[in-house]
Amino acid sequence: MKRTAAEIIREYGPFPGADQVHGVTFDGRHVWFATGDRLNALDPESGETVRSIDVAAHAGTAFDGEYLYQIAEDRIRKIDPKTGQIVATIPAPGKGGDSGLAWAEGTLWVGQHRGRKIHQIDPETGAILRTIESNRVVTGVTWVDGDLWHGTWEGDESDVRRIDPQTGEVLERLDMPVGMGVSGLEADGGDRFFCGGGGSGKVRVVRRPRRNA
Repeated sequence: MKRTAAEIIREYGPFPGADQVHGVTFDGRHVWFATGDRLNALDPESGETVRSIDVAAHAGTAFDGEYLYQIAEDRIRKIDPKTGQIVATIPAPGKGGDSGLAWAEGTLWVGQHRGRKIHQIDPETGAILRTIESNRVVTGVTWVDGDLWHGTWEGDESDVRRIDPQTGEVLERLDMPVGMGVSGLEADGGDRFFCGGGGSGKVRVVRRPRRNA
């Protein structure tokens, strides 16, 4: 396993009225982050919050190219970002113990926090298609360039790790500084991870290392 210190290249926040940052996703222009009772759109260039949607937003957030998905208690809500309207709701696999959320391969991937699992689910029904076991608490989840990454956070220790999606084996770890946790996780498709900072109220940018072909 390759293990290095996480390189933090930018921080945003804390944001007014936002005590916690939970899920994080990226729509190609804006970073969306969940703060309990709303979803907020951040311009990653200016650092300004440009929009908010009033919706329960307790854990992971994802974007499928058209719609946002947001975990709220034991449900996943599909939201039209243009109108802010909830267009569908499905059950979350962890029944309230859910954490990260990602969109990949036409399906949703849901972290189960203390269950130490990642579930691939049908976005229409919520049916579990397969489950990957982790050896640490799972926070944020993201896919990028065919790689599955997830955040962990236990006590003062937190990291972002690349795992084998078949076996759950840890292949690479980016260790966060002590006391700096990762609650949500999203890759921008390039060399950045956007990381929710939990109770710090911040969104942090961590450099994604390039893997040799």
